This record gives sequence, structure tokens and C-alpha cells, in this order.
Amino acid sequence: MDIQKMMKQAQQMQDRLQKQMAELRVDATAGGGMVTVTMNGAKQLLSITLDPEVVSKDDVGMLQDLIVAAVNDANRKVEEHMAQSMGGMMGGLKLPGM
Repeated sequence: MDIQKMMKQAQQMQDRLQKQMAELRVDATAGGGMVTVTMNGAKQLLSITLDPEVVSKDDVGMLQDLIVAAVNDANRKVEEHMAQSMGGMMGGLKLPGM
């Protein structure tokens, strides 16, 4: 096996994955759709949409919990997508630490 060729292929796979993740958009909700967040593949929060019904000065704690839950769900979805993409590129090859 040619190590140089393998390294080049690995770099190409990494570049493709980074491009895919940069283009990825994931939506996640909490509270039955009361809070919706959009996150990209780099795990940057792009937007938060709040149903006006959930905005109440009397229950700020619930709103905060819903936002955290939606962000965590979006993060999980990005991780799942990344794992699927990596698995597809690696042909099911399992590497230590991945």
C-alpha cells in the first residue's frame, strides 16, 4: 500500500465531510414545537423560533428549559448525521476513538 496515496484519500474524505457538515442544517423542537432551533453541522446555533404562547414572564424557567432541550436535541442530530456520514465514507471501518 502506498502511504502517500492513502493520506491523500484520507484528506479528500475529510474535506468532503467538512463541506457536507458546513452545508448541513438541522432543526429540532421542544415543547411540542413551542421552541424550534436550527443548527449547522459545525454545531453553531443559527436560529431560535419561539411560539408566542411560550413567552411568559411568569414562567421564564420553563422557556429556558425548552431552549436547552431543543439545542441539545439539535446537537444530538448533528452528531448522528456526522456518525452516519463517517460510517458511509469509511465503509463501516471502525477506528479506535471514533
